[in-house]
Amino acid sequence: MRKLGFDMNKYTKLSIDEIQRRIDRFGERLYLEVGGKLFDDMHASRVLPGFRPDSKIQILSKMKKQLEVILCVSARDLAGKKTRNDNELSYANEVLRQLSLFEKYGLCVSTIVITLYDDQDEAKELKCQLEARGKRVVFHRKTKGYPTDVDTIVSEEGYGQNSMIEVSKPLVVVTAPGPGSGKLATCLSQLYHEHKRGVRAGYSKLETFPVHNLELDHPVNLAYEAATLDLCDKNMIDPFHYYAFGKMAINYNRDIEAFPLLRRIFQKIGQGLVFGSPTEMGLNFVGDSIVDKEVVRRAARNEILRRYMCACVELAEGKVDETHVERAKQLCDQVGISEIDRKVVGAARLKEEKTGVVSSALEVDGKIVCGKTTEELTCASSVVLNALKMLAGIDDEIKLIPRHRLEAVFRFKREILGNINPRLCLEDCLIAMFSDSDNSIVARALENIDELSGCEFHSSAVLDARDRVVLKKLRLNITSDPKF
Repeated sequence: MRKLGFDMNKYTKLSIDEIQRRIDRFGERLYLEVGGKLFDDMHASRVLPGFRPDSKIQILSKMKKQLEVILCVSARDLAGKKTRNDNELSYANEVLRQLSLFEKYGLCVSTIVITLYDDQDEAKELKCQLEARGKRVVFHRKTKGYPTDVDTIVSEEGYGQNSMIEVSKPLVVVTAPGPGSGKLATCLSQLYHEHKRGVRAGYSKLETFPVHNLELDHPVNLAYEAATLDLCDKNMIDPFHYYAFGKMAINYNRDIEAFPLLRRIFQKIGQGLVFGSPTEMGLNFVGDSIVDKEVVRRAARNEILRRYMCACVELAEGKVDETHVERAKQLCDQVGISEIDRKVVGAARLKEEKTGVVSSALEVDGKIVCGKTTEELTCASSVVLNALKMLAGIDDEIKLIPRHRLEAVFRFKREILGNINPRLCLEDCLIAMFSDSDNSIVARALENIDELSGCEFHSSAVLDARDRVVLKKLRLNITSDPKF
């Protein structure tokens, strides 16, 4: 069992109390922008052992009687076929997935807003799909005058061009598949229309990182920079907070740079000087809920190294440039960590040296388990099967997938799918095992599959996309060497 460094119950209580306080403060309605991932914040759960990946949605679920959701997605991201790194879904499919998850948690999505609309076919297609499911969809075009001409922005030519999204609950949660989806613009547009109607409404942001009351160079905050290399986010001391309250607070460059404009927009809308700083505007109790600083520091350092190694793979795949990797390496150097500190790296490479084939290693229950590529299995399949046998106390010589089942899958993949190499990926193996779960030995192995969550994994070569997706779904912390 991993040692915990974060108190989830305290975080939940502090967050709910503050959300309610802000609803009461503004009077009638709070537009709450959600920063980061709402359902599956694996980054936060890795750097804050004890933080649940669905922490934010759990918080909101406790307030579901008084909230509704607006889901934003950028038409430019739809047209560009943008995908999420964690589950490799397109933003269009992620919208559909999130709608299903909101329903699962009993939360009402009142409207989907497709922002930055410029007649993109992909946006029209998604609108048709959503409306066929009975969802209300609106288009918002680029705000005229943004970001310099506040008089135009806060006028009928600017926010006034957007149709008012009709809402009825005191808490309106505004979220999206990823960054740059137009959440803030949607909130401000709504505030403009609310003010015109005489409704007392306000804005806040539920954030996770950076953590304002940790040091600027704290590994948790540096891990946030490592996670947002593609956005070029940089942590900074919030000068507005220091000027307003005489206290040091950490925020990041985009929020700090945008605050003067936001303050002018708020004043123009008619809200006056509601917040003294972008940090005060946020709602973040992560720092207050850390209970073991050393556990969190260690986890954050490991995350920075993992992000660096992933960046090296992305460079080899042509997805990023060298500056991306160089910055990640600088962060590793800053916290004093390197590849040799990741035990599974050396174990996987040594296994490859001995066997001459691509190999992998998994650290589970304090032990290192290895696996290699065979004629039947990928290295990811091998190591997961070996780990499950180790956890269940099953002899290593026992096969969890009998030969006749392997042959049946091989035949299907060769004859029906036309695969030249019918080797079983991890998904194939798990399906074969679950189909044989009446077997007591297999059932015993499968009982331990949840124990793999949070374990460290490394492959001596870039993983097949199918294995990568399944390992992420099992919530393993994966890296690989940047070779094919």
